[in-house]
Amino acid sequence: MRKLKIIEHISLDGVIQHSADENGFPYSGWNTPYRTPAGREALLAAHTETFDLLLGRHTYDLWSEFWPDAPSEPFADRLKAATKFVVTHRPESLNWGPFEGVGPDVVESVRRLKAQDGPDLILSGSSTLTSTLLENGLADEVVLAVYPLLLGTGKRFFAEGTPAQTLDFVGSTTTPSGVQLTTYRPTGRIQSSKRGG
Repeated sequence: MRKLKIIEHISLDGVIQHSADENGFPYSGWNTPYRTPAGREALLAAHTETFDLLLGRHTYDLWSEFWPDAPSEPFADRLKAATKFVVTHRPESLNWGPFEGVGPDVVESVRRLKAQDGPDLILSGSSTLTSTLLENGLADEVVLAVYPLLLGTGKRFFAEGTPAQTLDFVGSTTTPSGVQLTTYRPTGRIQSSKRGG
């Protein structure tokens, strides 16, 4: 049985968007100044040696414009080798493989993928999927690379209305540029306590 890990680069105010879109996001590449060799090694370790990817269609399209032609190095090679499970209504238009389209019922499709044998699954980017996975108890681990800046605008990690829930702290490390990689394990919804009179 596979585990599913969410790995996100995130600002202090919760933004995970990195590239321009139809809404005119003004801070493309905001994490670039914080990249260091130590940070690259920490992220590589978080991804592990082999994995498959779960991606939304927008993230898949963005990545397929860059990673297929990226020079050979450990992270690029692992991304290229990973099977990309893509949530899309147009699987016939996928071209960066190996790939497989995820059916219209995302929750059931991810449950099926997790029940199979194979490498663990990693979701990165794909902001529309994170809340769905957490809400349905499908994420086994969350790794946040938190950058020391505020963006004030852009797509955020959690959608409005994501159910309240708890996460156990697993561990953290800080890179020389101040990026904190923190790992959490989702443990369930917060139980509201009613106080009697």
